[in-house]
Amino acid sequence: MSASKPVIPAAPVLPGWQHLSSGKVRDVYTPAGDGPWAGRDVLLVVASDRISAYDFILSTPVPDKGKVLTALSAWWFEQLADIVPHHLVSLDAPEQVAGRAMICQRLDMYPVECVARGYLTGSGLVEYRADGTVCGAALPDGLTEASRLPEPIFTPAAKAELGDHDENVSFERVAEMVGEPAASSLREVTLRLYSAAADIARERGIILADTKFELGRDARGQMVLGDEVLTPDSSRFWPADEWVPGQATPSFDKQFVRDWLTSPASGWGRSSGEQPPALPDEVIERTRDRYLEVYERLTGSALAL
Repeated sequence: MSASKPVIPAAPVLPGWQHLSSGKVRDVYTPAGDGPWAGRDVLLVVASDRISAYDFILSTPVPDKGKVLTALSAWWFEQLADIVPHHLVSLDAPEQVAGRAMICQRLDMYPVECVARGYLTGSGLVEYRADGTVCGAALPDGLTEASRLPEPIFTPAAKAELGDHDENVSFERVAEMVGEPAASSLREVTLRLYSAAADIARERGIILADTKFELGRDARGQMVLGDEVLTPDSSRFWPADEWVPGQATPSFDKQFVRDWLTSPASGWGRSSGEQPPALPDEVIERTRDRYLEVYERLTGSALAL
């Protein structure tokens, strides 16, 4: 049974832009009126400081999280531009959302989360223990928590409605959804992006255990990388010096939030269906520090706040 649909706070009113939609973290706008982008086929994508866990949007934001997601995505788009074009057009956003917003090319998005895994953990480990596979891909015997895979694998998921879980699917199912040529291209590009990003992260002492990409087509039918890319929200980053096969590895993400919510201290039960409580200041601060740390370790510079 899925959780009830998340309650999303009202998006800010921005001059020259009309609110189009909101997700757990992002608010999306289309050009309106006589603003500088009027008549252009672009979207304004604003990353809020909202944080979600267990299909709920929490009432307590994490300060500067939206800036980390935006700046890190922009940095990765530049690093990976020789593999596939990206949708980022400009970071010159309205003053109210400066530093946390991207003006992006509008794309026709594929209905597939393009997930790449180089290590076995999370839902992939659960499936492997049950069937010896991940999304239908057979893996060698004897793997365990945090095992490095013989080679990265493409483990796609079908996009779900807001508030529901994406559903892991086989490559064959993706081919049914988008056609075999497009499915093969999605797999190839996803694995190339993952391998390049994993090499960059490894040079900086970070393991990219897994990540998801969203790809779409532009008006000419060319494949383009969209959404956020290689952020702590879309990727599992591990400190390389803390990785031990057979043991859970701490992540540069919202693990502090998940751990507190499932601890007795929170007084909250995942099965209750009730909105989680507000986060303590310590959990917020440690989560914020973790997001900033992975940005600084990857890019080699401090984020301007």
